[in-house]
Amino acid sequence: MIPWEIQADEFGSCNCAYGCPCQFSALPTHGNCEAVVGFQVKRGHFGDTQLDGLRAVGILSWPGAIHEGGGKAFNIIDERANEAQRQALLTIFGGEETDPGATVWNVFAATLDQVFETVFKPIEIEIDVEARVGRVFVEGFAECSGEPIRNPVTGDPQRARIDLPDGFEYTIAEMGSSTFQSTGPIEMSFKDRYAQFAHIHLNNHGVIKSAAA
Repeated sequence: MIPWEIQADEFGSCNCAYGCPCQFSALPTHGNCEAVVGFQVKRGHFGDTQLDGLRAVGILSWPGAIHEGGGKAFNIIDERANEAQRQALLTIFGGEETDPGATVWNVFAATLDQVFETVFKPIEIEIDVEARVGRVFVEGFAECSGEPIRNPVTGDPQRARIDLPDGFEYTIAEMGSSTFQSTGPIEMSFKDRYAQFAHIHLNNHGVIKSAAA
């Protein structure tokens, strides 16, 4: 197995209500799952290939709950990545070179029926995990914005977190509200839905808990 490790900031949006039942092993709010997730790699490597500073976006769709399968995925990789870096990121996001069930990417890969051809494009990403704000933009493919959940009475920002000590993606994620849309092979458009902001730290064997929160 080729050793790899990634530390990144993540901004994820999905069509569920705030909190996302999937995080609690419950069925998705509307019966299906559609999501756009952006990653800003801070530090990373795949074998001897360095991944620092690269970006990636995953667009995903399942007709029911994720564990029921039938999913589709479309990956967008930073056009700045060289060929070795592109293959490294696609290997990691494809769930390869990973212990079975150890990472979110390996778990998702087992539920996909179709993976569309990857495109390599300029990716704009801004993520502030603690402030619960984010932006992902890929011209012609994806546009997402995230902000704190607002108190419906006062309009003040409301802070909530999900703590998953045994999670395969993060240990702690800040909750927010997202508006997002995608075009291309997977199309969707949603407003005021679930958002999560997290510092993630994973390798072949799963979440590195000492630095993930």
